[in-house]
Amino acid sequence: MTTICKPKKSVAVNPLKQSQPLGASLAFLGIKGMMPLFHGSQGCTAYAKVLLVRHFREAIPLSTTAMTEVSAILGGEDNVETAILTLVEKAKPEIIGLLTTGLTETRGDDMPRILKSFREEHPELENLAIVSVSTPDYKGGLQEGYAATVEQIVTADYGAANSPDSDTDTRPQVTILPSSMFSPGEVEEIKEIVSAFGFKPLAVPDLSTSMDGHLEDDFRAITSGGATLEDLRRLGRSHFTLALGESMRSPAVALQKRFGTDYEVFPRLAGLGAVDEFLMRLCRLVSPDKKSIQSDDVPAQFPRQRRQLQDAILDTHFYFGRKRVSLALEPDLLYQVSWLLHEMGAEIQAAVTTTKSPLLEQLPLESVTIGDFEDFEELAKGSDLIIANCQAKVIADRLNVPLYRMGYPIYDRLGNGSRCLVGYRGTMQFLFDVGNLFLETEMSHHPTPAGLH
Repeated sequence: MTTICKPKKSVAVNPLKQSQPLGASLAFLGIKGMMPLFHGSQGCTAYAKVLLVRHFREAIPLSTTAMTEVSAILGGEDNVETAILTLVEKAKPEIIGLLTTGLTETRGDDMPRILKSFREEHPELENLAIVSVSTPDYKGGLQEGYAATVEQIVTADYGAANSPDSDTDTRPQVTILPSSMFSPGEVEEIKEIVSAFGFKPLAVPDLSTSMDGHLEDDFRAITSGGATLEDLRRLGRSHFTLALGESMRSPAVALQKRFGTDYEVFPRLAGLGAVDEFLMRLCRLVSPDKKSIQSDDVPAQFPRQRRQLQDAILDTHFYFGRKRVSLALEPDLLYQVSWLLHEMGAEIQAAVTTTKSPLLEQLPLESVTIGDFEDFEELAKGSDLIIANCQAKVIADRLNVPLYRMGYPIYDRLGNGSRCLVGYRGTMQFLFDVGNLFLETEMSHHPTPAGLH
């Protein structure tokens, strides 16, 4: 069992953790026609907007109730009402995601009462969907804010499906709950895998069609892709729920309580064994009465991808063996990456994460630290590789160690919206990416003699 360490410092120095409102806004961006609304000061919204714009290099729809010193004292009910009415008039959202910040949580604004009063005063907006979630900055992190928002999204009442017979897709529906560790490109890969087994995938949230990086015919002030309101109204029709990441367990349980939908949690989708297990579960969903799964039950493309991954493991494992790697990632992503590296023969020298999680006790290392980049820099000395977000670049430079970028934010690389490191193909890409870093370092220490060029 892994020991969880938490330094007793009074402040965070060079924080690793991102805020709950940032995670909440990320989840809301996976819903079509959405406008995330921060109930707080303009600075809270500006920070999240800048980070997401720089990471995805896309226009990010975010709005704010613009709390001031006066409204922070007297209460923000009028700010919420004004902000919603302004958004309805100008942006015309199909759904509004109302999330709190440290300012309004500290003050103690009663959001259920505020929304109830708003509904009573504006009956003409009774069909406007509003999802409210509590996301204080001062506790939890990006992963917790994202998970809490997904739970609120799947449990909100959107009314009955407007046209139950309009959906021409007759395939059995499966709900996918991807955690915050999955990029838009990875959600797309997962949907393609599920579709290959004959299911209709319903990802909530679905960043693969909203934050994947695509040009629209005209400008829209709200999200142009993602799970639709009709999709959310049809959640009860799903035959099964695939919870991807331990943080998605709570939303999956909520769906089971509401609709009776069975679920299974997959803590990771990278690595030969992990992907095998995922595909076998899909096979059992297709043929629940079958006692044993045969190779013919798996769509033809996956056995080939599996053999390609096996070859990639053979090609790269020489460079991973006994390499010392230090990780600074959110809990779900830390679990996935650390186990994959461990299976490849690498040694996890240090692991620093943001918040508590049941997964932390199941990591393939002796101890994990809930801390900041100051703790990480001290623990990472002597590593062969650092895996963290782009803010670890200065640490990697000081330690003269290569940096492989993962998580949020990544400012200094292009294509974050389409990057895919899960499934057989994604795992193969990760092994080649990291293996090339090790190979490059090795070649710089032992250059090829001039006569052999």
